[in-house]
Amino acid sequence: MNNLSMLCNLCPRQCNIDREISAGFCKACGNSDNVTVSRAALHFWEEPCISGENGSGTVFFSNCNLRCVFCQNFEISTNGFGKEISYKRLAEIFLELQDKNAENINLVTPTHYTYQILKALDMVKAQLDIPVVMNCGGYESVDTIKMFDGYIDIYLPDLKYKSSLLSEKYSACPDYFKKACLAIKEMHRQAPKPVWEKGIDDDIRILKRGLIIRHLVLPGCYHDSLDILDWLNDCGFLTKYNFLLSLMSQFTPTSACENFPELNRQITTFEYNKVADRAGQYGFRGYIQERSSAHEEYIPPFDLTGI
Repeated sequence: MNNLSMLCNLCPRQCNIDREISAGFCKACGNSDNVTVSRAALHFWEEPCISGENGSGTVFFSNCNLRCVFCQNFEISTNGFGKEISYKRLAEIFLELQDKNAENINLVTPTHYTYQILKALDMVKAQLDIPVVMNCGGYESVDTIKMFDGYIDIYLPDLKYKSSLLSEKYSACPDYFKKACLAIKEMHRQAPKPVWEKGIDDDIRILKRGLIIRHLVLPGCYHDSLDILDWLNDCGFLTKYNFLLSLMSQFTPTSACENFPELNRQITTFEYNKVADRAGQYGFRGYIQERSSAHEEYIPPFDLTGI
C-alpha cells in the first residue's frame, strides 16, 4: 500500500491510511501480502446449516473494524492475537480444510484483509468445491462487498443495533445501522435466495448459497432487538423466504464488560422470550438459539491451530 489508491478504506471507518506504515481503527497493519490468523479448524458451533455433519472450515482473522466492548473473541478482535502468514499460505489452508471434509470455508471477520483473501481464493478457486462464507460484523462498505461478488456463496452478517446511541456506545460507530442495511442489501443482491443440499442426516440441510442475518440479544437492549425485527419484516427487499434469521441468546459477559455494568450479566428469559416471540409472530425462517447456549464453551480456543 504505497500510493493513494491503496490507502485503506475497506470499511465505513474510511481510515485512509497506508497500513504498511501505520494501523487504522482495526489495528491491522504490516506487509500487504500477509494476513494475521488465530485459528483455522473445523468448527461445530455455527448454525446447523453451516456446521453440518463435518463442521465449518473456519478461519479466524485477527483484528476487527468494530471491536465491540462485549466481544467474546476480544483476544483476537481487540488484542490482535494471531500469527502473520502470507496469502499463499492462506490459500493452502483453504485446501487443507477442504481435505478435512469441511462443509465450507468460513471467513470470520475478513474485511480488513479483503485484498489478500481475494488473491488466496484466486489461487485455489478451481480446486474448491465447497461454499465460501463471509462471516462478518455487518459494518461493511458496499464497495467492498461488491469486490467479493463471485467469491462468496453465503453471507453471514451480524445486524447488531438499530439505535445509533447503542452502536456508538458499544462499537464507536453511530452510523452502524445505516451502513449495515446498505451492505446487507448488496449481500442479498448477490445471494437472493437460499440454495440447499441435504446432509447425511435428512434433518440437517446444508446451505450452499444464501444470506443468514444474525442478531445477538444484549442485556437491557431487547427493545432495540424488537426494532431490528420490525425493520427486517418491513424493509421491502427481504422476505421470510429469501433469507434466514439467526437469533442468538449466547451473550456471555467478558472482563471488558466490567466497565459497562449494564452489560455485566446474561440476558434474562423475559428479555429473550420477548424477542423470540416477535420473530415467531413474523414467521421468519432460520434459527432461534436456546437460552442454554450462553456459555463460554462456545468460544473456540485461539491457539494457532491449523496455521
